[in-house]
Amino acid sequence: MVNRENKQILPSLYQERAWVEISRTALTSNVRYLLGRLSPGTEMMTVVKADAYGHGAVTVARTVLAAGAHWLGVATVPEGIELRENGISAPILVLGAVNAADEMRAIAHWQLQPTLTNPHQAMGAAQELGNSEHPYPVHLKIDTGMSRLGVGWESAVSFVQQVQELPNLVIASIYSHFATADDPDPMFMYQQHERFITVVNQLQQNGDGQLCLHIANSAATLRDSTLHHHRVRIGLATYGLYPSSHIQDQFKENRLCPVMQIKARITQVKLVGTGTGVSYGHQFVTQRPTSLAIVGIGYADGVPRNLSNKMMVLLRGEWVRQVGAITMDMLMIDVTDLPEVQPGEVVTVLGTDGSNHISAHDWAMLLGTIPWEILCGFKHRLPRINMD
Repeated sequence: MVNRENKQILPSLYQERAWVEISRTALTSNVRYLLGRLSPGTEMMTVVKADAYGHGAVTVARTVLAAGAHWLGVATVPEGIELRENGISAPILVLGAVNAADEMRAIAHWQLQPTLTNPHQAMGAAQELGNSEHPYPVHLKIDTGMSRLGVGWESAVSFVQQVQELPNLVIASIYSHFATADDPDPMFMYQQHERFITVVNQLQQNGDGQLCLHIANSAATLRDSTLHHHRVRIGLATYGLYPSSHIQDQFKENRLCPVMQIKARITQVKLVGTGTGVSYGHQFVTQRPTSLAIVGIGYADGVPRNLSNKMMVLLRGEWVRQVGAITMDMLMIDVTDLPEVQPGEVVTVLGTDGSNHISAHDWAMLLGTIPWEILCGFKHRLPRINMD
C-alpha cells in the first residue's frame, strides 16, 4: 500500500482515478468574509468535526487559524488529539459528551476542553481534571429546544451553581444550539434565544456576569448579529455553502466560495448499440447508439447510489448525464454528444468546470437530504489534494 503522505512526491498516482481538491484560498476567503460580519469583540470557532466535514481537519485547522479564527470545535476526543499531534495549539472545544474516565484523562493530557451536559458528568470531570491550583476549563451545554445534549434550560441555573461548587473546574463558557436557525420562519430560533437569555439574566442576578456565551451556528451568524454574543460556532459556511437557499438569497453578492471539488478520470470509452442495458439491473437502456464513458468513482467513494440516473457531471465544461446504476467503484456517463472523448479526461463530479457548477446543495435536493451529509460522505480512499 502506498503511503498517502507521498502525494507530494507522486501527485499523479493520487490523481489517476479520483480525488478531492481542496482550495485553501477559498477557505481563507470564507473565514475572512465571515470574520468581517461578526459583531465587535465576537470570536469565531471553526467546527472541524468529521474531518472538517470531509475537507481534512488538519489542513483546515491550520488554514482557518492563519486566517483569523480563534477556536476549533470537534465532536470527539480522538478528533482533538489528531489536531494536537499535528502541532495545533489553538483552544479546542470537544462538542460531544464525554463520560469515561480515560476520555477525561486524555482531555487533560492533550489540553482539550470538554462540554459538560449534566451534573453526573460534571462530578466525573471534577475527579479527573485539573487540581486546586489550576482549575480546568469546562463548557456547559444548555438545551433550549434542540432536545439533544445539555441540561434543560429550566434547570440550567442550578446546574451552573453545582459546577461552580465543584473543585478543580472553572466554567469557560455556557452555550446552546439552535434547532431551526436555517428555517425560513425564525420564530423558534428566537424562542430558543429568549430561553438562553433568561438563563443568562438569572445568572447575572446571582452575580455571574463575566461568563462567555455562544449559541449561533452558521445560519444564525449570517442571519442576525444580535445572536453573536462572545463567540460563534461556524461549520458549513466555512466550507463555502449557505445553510439554506433563503439565506443565500439574502446575500446577492454570494461571497462564500465552495472549498471542495470532486474530480475523477474516465477509464474507458465504448460504443454500444440501441437497446443496450447499462450497469446492474439494466435500470437504463439506450435509445440510440451510445458512447459510454466509464468514470473511476462510485458509491464506495461517496457518490450516493440513489443518484443513479438522476445526476449530471461536467466534462469539458459541458453538462453530461450519468446513466445506469452507480456501482461501488465506477459510474457511467453518456458522452455521445461530445466528440472523441478519451480515457484519462477529467470529469467534475462536484464543483466548477467552465461557467457551470454542481454543488452539494444540488445533490441534496435530488436525494431529499442536506449538504452536510453530502460533504461528510466522501471516503478517505479519495486523497485530499491541496490545490493552492
